[in-house]
Amino acid sequence: MVDDNILLITDEDSVAEKILSKLVLLRDSDSIAVCDYKMARRILENSGVAIVIVHDCGDSEKTLKLINSIKSPDHEIILLVNNYDQEFILKAYDCGVSDYFSTESEPYEMLIRTVNCFRLRALKVQHCRNLSLLEHLVVVDKETDFYNYKYCKELLAEFIQEKRVQNGMFVILALDESCKTSFSLDKLSKAIKSSVRCDDIVSIVRGGKFYLILPNSDKLGAFAVVNKIQSLLGTKLIIRGGVSRIANKSFERLEKESFAALSEACQTDETVVFLEEKVRTLDDWLNEEEKSDKNFKLFKNAYNNKLEKVIAPVFFRLQKAYEEKLFNTKIEQYSDELQSVFQLKHGDIESRLKIIYPGFAKIIISIVHEGLDSPENREIELHLNEISQKGLAKIVEDFIKEFKRSVKD
Repeated sequence: MVDDNILLITDEDSVAEKILSKLVLLRDSDSIAVCDYKMARRILENSGVAIVIVHDCGDSEKTLKLINSIKSPDHEIILLVNNYDQEFILKAYDCGVSDYFSTESEPYEMLIRTVNCFRLRALKVQHCRNLSLLEHLVVVDKETDFYNYKYCKELLAEFIQEKRVQNGMFVILALDESCKTSFSLDKLSKAIKSSVRCDDIVSIVRGGKFYLILPNSDKLGAFAVVNKIQSLLGTKLIIRGGVSRIANKSFERLEKESFAALSEACQTDETVVFLEEKVRTLDDWLNEEEKSDKNFKLFKNAYNNKLEKVIAPVFFRLQKAYEEKLFNTKIEQYSDELQSVFQLKHGDIESRLKIIYPGFAKIIISIVHEGLDSPENREIELHLNEISQKGLAKIVEDFIKEFKRSVKD
């Protein structure tokens, strides 16, 4: 049993003497023990060592093998080199080394790097204690170490107020419908952990969904994270992602925008969709009064009323009315708080009318025709007060007529 909190591993007595003479520690409680390569693992198994200094024995493969065999959350590893070899040092970092210095480094450099590792170790201990407490309080899920859905909204709404997070992205991840029977929470969680940074924030949500906050990130960074997760999952588990810019938005608005983007990704079979690329930014057509949280709630209630009494009934009625009139055509429709879709499919020809409500006083009706010689795609903006059964029915029926003409052609 070693009582010292620093262990120097080297097979060379001359190196041990040099390091012991140079590394003058600040605290009386700090002390250094020395052992050779053969005894390293056995000593570390029964000790409270916080810092391990591994001397490069001259055989890089042997040194890296030792580092891999002794790395542990219980201690930090410092690589001690004879010569600065960039490739070897980078490989050592990949193996889990926290820092490095040379046998020829000045005493102050050795001291600073060692003290920094002590600080890093202390932060990790504090993090583990806090995590254990959060798990006990069921704020953090024990299986994944992600925040639980029960506390998700309250916690994430607070996190997005931080300045460094304002420049980041909000992501909602979900498993594709085709893969839900083979859903593996453990595999998906591991893929997310391997893809996010230590300061990214992840919450596990009901239905196998995940919320990600990526501070100081842009669209490309968010896409890279989602695509990396997908690559780790392989081809058997397919994920979809909806991305929204955090900026100065409320959590409620971020959640709605990202769900709208996620719904778009599911509809178009895309891995990830960025909302601002599909829908014009709300700020372009909102006045200052409409942007207040109070009005946001009023508009949301008004939209939900239109959804229930206008959009859903019109979509359902027209689906039933045209199912027998459009031969060899599949009609699909659904309506929810995020978006409503009326879709027609005939062979390779596909047309989609989509009503998107990103929030506030207006909706966007997006009409997309796909196929040869298809009609022109377009967007229609309507104020909530302008939405009526008669008006919406005319827009949908005009959309159906355009589809019928392209099918005949």
